[in-house]
Amino acid sequence: MTWTDAHCHIQENFRAEEGPDLTEVLLRSAAAGVTSVVVVGTDATTSAQALAVTEVEGPVEIYATVGLHPHDATSDLAEVATLARSAHPRLVGIGETGLDYFYEHSPRSAQRAAFAAQIALAHELDLALVIHARDAFDDLFAILKSEGVPARTVIHCFTGASTDAEGCLALGCDISVAGVVTFKNAEALREAIRIVPLERLHVETDSPFLAPVPHRGRPNEPALVAVVGEYVAQLRGEDPAILARATRANTARLFRLPS
Repeated sequence: MTWTDAHCHIQENFRAEEGPDLTEVLLRSAAAGVTSVVVVGTDATTSAQALAVTEVEGPVEIYATVGLHPHDATSDLAEVATLARSAHPRLVGIGETGLDYFYEHSPRSAQRAAFAAQIALAHELDLALVIHARDAFDDLFAILKSEGVPARTVIHCFTGASTDAEGCLALGCDISVAGVVTFKNAEALREAIRIVPLERLHVETDSPFLAPVPHRGRPNEPALVAVVGEYVAQLRGEDPAILARATRANTARLFRLPS
């Protein structure tokens, strides 16, 4: 089986100084059957780093997004927009952007404004939109309806309930699932993931965060997307090979990756 990690953070600012270097991470990913990864930016610095990582030659195809995370919504979006308009050959999306009302590291008004601006950027450049959503689905849906949902949009690391999943799907959004689905207290999420059509589903690590069971407590990395994928297949009663093939194709479609 081969996998695509639809969302990870393996650029410099997310790697611990004492941790493994990027070459080791990519070699382990390839050994686990990962053929491609999407490295996601969260501000101007990590977005530039994500683009730089795509130029690393190795056993895994690397693509990047640029964006401003809701935690950093008060930062200037101009640098991210400049990167987005750079026409970098491995740039495939805008984000992650969205709303986080759980931590509220930025005022809600700033989050909403930054989210709307990045939706507009995705429309302008015809790039996929990568959304972070936590405890904010009502406002998220309202803004998407107001600004228009880009044709290729994904809710990354989905952690909502079935009703939230239904709302995302009704708006045309895909849903990506990370290691949280393996956590003991994630039964509502597991119920939600069961109802997502296979053709709208993605798997990711969100590394270095949220390592799946039985790897909790250690830094996450793209190699563990196979653990997430096999768990999701078992949860849904599907053949892991079929789920691997479908999610890989879904992510290729979403980000317009080479087949």
